[in-house]
Formats: sequence, C-alpha cells, structure tokens
Amino acid sequence: MYFKDIIGLSDVKKHLIESVQMGFVPHARLIYGPEGVGKLPLAIAYARYLNCQDRQSDDACGKCPSCHKFDKLSHPDLHFVFPTIKSKTSDEYLAEWRQFISQNTYFDINDWLSFINAGNAQGIIYAKESDEILRKLSLKVYEALYKVMIIWLPEKMNDTSANKLLKILEEPSDNTVFLLVSEDLEKVLLTIQSRCQPLHIRAIEEEEMKFSIQKLYGLDSSSATSVAHVANGSFTKAINLIQSSDENDSLLELFKEMMRASVSREIKRVKKIAFEIAGIGREKQKNFLQYCLRMFREYFISNLNEPKMVYLNAEESQFGERFAPFINENNIEKLFDEFALAQRQIEQNGNAKIIFLDLCMKVTVLLIK
Repeated sequence: MYFKDIIGLSDVKKHLIESVQMGFVPHARLIYGPEGVGKLPLAIAYARYLNCQDRQSDDACGKCPSCHKFDKLSHPDLHFVFPTIKSKTSDEYLAEWRQFISQNTYFDINDWLSFINAGNAQGIIYAKESDEILRKLSLKVYEALYKVMIIWLPEKMNDTSANKLLKILEEPSDNTVFLLVSEDLEKVLLTIQSRCQPLHIRAIEEEEMKFSIQKLYGLDSSSATSVAHVANGSFTKAINLIQSSDENDSLLELFKEMMRASVSREIKRVKKIAFEIAGIGREKQKNFLQYCLRMFREYFISNLNEPKMVYLNAEESQFGERFAPFINENNIEKLFDEFALAQRQIEQNGNAKIIFLDLCMKVTVLLIK
C-alpha cells in the first residue's frame, strides 16, 4: 500500500511525509479514529515510506528493493500483530494475513475473522504475542533504516499482553518504530497511550468519498452521493452498501423483528427473537447491538425533520416511517444505556440467552412508555 492508495486524508499524508523528511520519527505512534477510514493502510504506507531507499516528495518510489518487498508484505523488518483465535500468535496466521491484505484495503475485524473462518470466536491478541514482540524486537535491524511493528487493534490485547508491551514501548531498541492502529481509543490502556505520539484520523469527507466511489465502482453521481452520505465517512461501510452486504440486511431484519415483538408485547414472540439473537455468535451479537444503537440515533434524529443529519438506506428509512415515533426524548437515553450495557456483558462472555431476553423485555417496557 502507498499513500496514493488511501482515499482523501491529504492533510494527514502530508504531515507524515514531511515529518519523515524533517527527520522527526517518533518511536511509537498511536493512529486512532473511526472504523473504515484507512488507518491500517495509512500505517503500512508510512512504514513503506520510512524504509524506501528513494523517497519521492509525495510517496515511496515503488521501485527499490525495499518497496518490492513491501508489495508482498514480506520485508524482514516489517512485523505485524493482529487479533487471532484459538490462542495463536499472529505469525501463525501470517500467510492468511498477507493474502487478506493483498485483497482488501478497507475492512474491519469481522471481515478478517470471516476470512479465517473464526465462527463464533472473538478475535484477541493473546498474552504470548507479547513474548513474540519482545523476541522480534530484540534482534537488530536486518536491512532497512527502521524496524517497524504494526499492531492492529491494540484494544484487543488482553491485560497480560498489554502490560508486557509497556516496557519496550518506553525503552525501544534503536531504530524501532511502533505503529498502533486503534478503532476504540478508550479501550487502549492509558499507560500505552501515554507512551505514544497520538495521530487522530478523521472520517473521510463526503466529496472525497463520492469521487472514489464513482472512480472505483462506476456509480452515477446520484447513487454515489447517496452511498457517500449513508456511509458517513467510512469507506468500509460504503463498500458494504455497494455490495449489498448480506450481514447488514440480516442485522436490519433482526432489528425489525426485535422491535415488532417488543411493540406487540407478545411474550412468546419476544422470547423467540431473544433466543434467535443469542444464537448468532458473539461477534455478530456485538455488531447487532452497535447497529441497534445507530438505528436509535438515526430514528431519533429523523423525528427532528433534519434529513441531512440522517444516515439511513432505503430499507431502513422505510421501516422508520412507522417505527421512528416510538423513539423519543422519553426513552432514547435509557435505550442507549441498556444496549450499551448488553454490549459490555456480551464482551465479558455473559450468558447470551439471559442477556438478550432481559434486553428484549426492557425494550418492550421502554417502547410502550
């Protein structure tokens, strides 16, 4: 990946390039921001530029031996850490990771877990990963100017792994650069944050998004504008919208059935949808709860008659025509609280049947009120 492959973010790319040209290379950067805006490809492009043997004014040369190795993500001084399953280290999935990255520039954790057939397993950076990090970084730089360690989603590190990382972040070996790429800064240990140079990545501007959608997918101006608006700064979401993501459709169907069951006040129907959601797997349950939070926000805003502030596709808008009035100032805060609580409980491996049955019953009460 090169800087030219990243949509928009011209100000961020300029900052990174100029910092290298001026010799300002922090030993650790924490690149954070919303999902789907290109943080990981940005980190890879930056790592490539750091080690390019013939840096250009706006990007790596693409011709030197270092760039050729980066093309295959096989540079001996480029290391990756990312969430895995079955207590395995990143190196054990390195072949799959390289293949996945070569096929995808914009993606999320669910795309990666689906690629490795994770099933219901949650992606985690396990404790023994930190031992691998220490081992790799104890070695001298092999052939490049910098040894680069890219850690994707440090918020997925368990406590043991995260705490082991602290010392080497504070006292890294010479010519070592850490690039931590986070989508949930609040879940990254404060002690890790304090040892890194923060770099916030904003959402992609709507016009930047529209231009890229038209260029890459050949959509007409009207369709591209609609997708760019609903995607709300996330190119990953834009891709899913264009490809009519089956998961998004299934999340909407689950949401509709959950809300209809709650409004009906039929206990058997409420129990049925609660148990159905409990059986879809942890990662999809978390996605569903996050999706519900987004829907509540959109339907609440839609009641204010501010269409430019609403980010719904056609199917979501259609359902909202009748359902949106149920979401109002009397229940919006409590709905957010209950769904956020359920999300935390699922992340802590609580009993899904109990969590979702309890949640559905609470929703029934809140919507009737």
